[in-house]
Amino acid sequence: MGLFDRLRGDDAPRVAFFGIDGVPYSLLSEHEDEFPNLAALAADGAAGAIDSIVPPESSACWPSLTTGKNPGETGVYGFQDREVGSYDTYVPMGRDVQAERLWDRVTSEGRDATVMNVPVTFPPQRNVQRMVSGFLSPGLDKATYPEDLEGPLSEMGYRIDVNAKLGHDDDKTAFIEDAHKTLDGRFNAFKHFVEKDDWDLFFGVFMTTDRVNHFLFKDYEHDGEYKEEFIEFYRKVDRYLGELRDALADDVTMVVASDHGFTTLNYEVHCNAWLHEQGWLDYENEDHSGLDDISGDSKAYSLIPGRFYINLEGREPRGSVPEDQYEAVREELKTKLEELEGPDGKKVAERVVKKEEAFRGNHEDIAPDLVVIPNHGYDLKSGFKPHGDVFDVGPRNGMHSFDNASLYIDDETATVRDADLFDITPTILDLMDIEFARDAYDGASLL
Repeated sequence: MGLFDRLRGDDAPRVAFFGIDGVPYSLLSEHEDEFPNLAALAADGAAGAIDSIVPPESSACWPSLTTGKNPGETGVYGFQDREVGSYDTYVPMGRDVQAERLWDRVTSEGRDATVMNVPVTFPPQRNVQRMVSGFLSPGLDKATYPEDLEGPLSEMGYRIDVNAKLGHDDDKTAFIEDAHKTLDGRFNAFKHFVEKDDWDLFFGVFMTTDRVNHFLFKDYEHDGEYKEEFIEFYRKVDRYLGELRDALADDVTMVVASDHGFTTLNYEVHCNAWLHEQGWLDYENEDHSGLDDISGDSKAYSLIPGRFYINLEGREPRGSVPEDQYEAVREELKTKLEELEGPDGKKVAERVVKKEEAFRGNHEDIAPDLVVIPNHGYDLKSGFKPHGDVFDVGPRNGMHSFDNASLYIDDETATVRDADLFDITPTILDLMDIEFARDAYDGASLL
């Protein structure tokens, strides 16, 4: 029990959650000798691979992980979402998350929360003890609450994100150095506030892991040029998590999780180019200026990652598919997507999910009609600019996966089996002895 708790006489259990964005469980579990701290966490508590959500994209995953609810409830389906009744799109920010966040539930109980670097939390909330917004924040100067956190964080070397553009270079040395600096600054800040010991819930995310995976994961899986640098980066992640665990008071349970898995990327798949090639999508102008340039004879369009929308009459401004033909057209598109093969002769889609199978809630009006969960190796893109090839290769060699996300719980009563992202919020509430209705979440406690 920490000093702060002893002084205030509060013996309620606490939780420290550390996110490791995009880290697959197999990477950690198959190399326990390289990552002894996570191995010890698994041995003392529970650990395993869990499923992500549909679609497994960070901007949708973190709102679901931190609310225990699907995108139909959170209102966030991806990095880019569609306005209701329009072809206009927007980038969802923290205020667009419509479901109650874990830390909101904690503060409603009169307890304190420190929240750092969680994607889709900008602008920072003011109902928590302190918050540093993560991915999508324009800069540290606007990402902190209270505002006076900016100075100390800057002195610690804290950064919102790594410079991902460096990963596009053939020589990855500068990118790897930048990733280490970003990881170091994040750890310095996390350790500082963990040791401050004035919170009931600490919730921090290491997102640099996702960035490293995007540009080096194939090197890891296929003995590439930067395999050792990749493993060395994760040795540091493991060491830092071990130091954070050692810094926790006895009344704190540590939880570590990723929002999705990762795998090698072999081909980028340009979904709108494929729809155009198949005669499903056309544009009013040759330059394909964007989603709002879709012509009235188009039957479908796509947004990342692998989200497909029927151009429905009465829903889309220039909808061409009558409502009485919707099911037939959607089924036809689903079949075509299931049949789509890549240059290597393998199926692109592991499965194609209908919206009613994945989404429910008050925000179904912007839900995609179909979502493709791709087979490993196919990364689904959806740009609207002219693109000659449906399949090509870009600067990234790693991609998200629906399966093989990670979860570690430092509690011997926990069981990680047949679990998914939705189970994390109710599990943390259970660890903190905060009551909740069983039907309040799409997941359930793993204790």
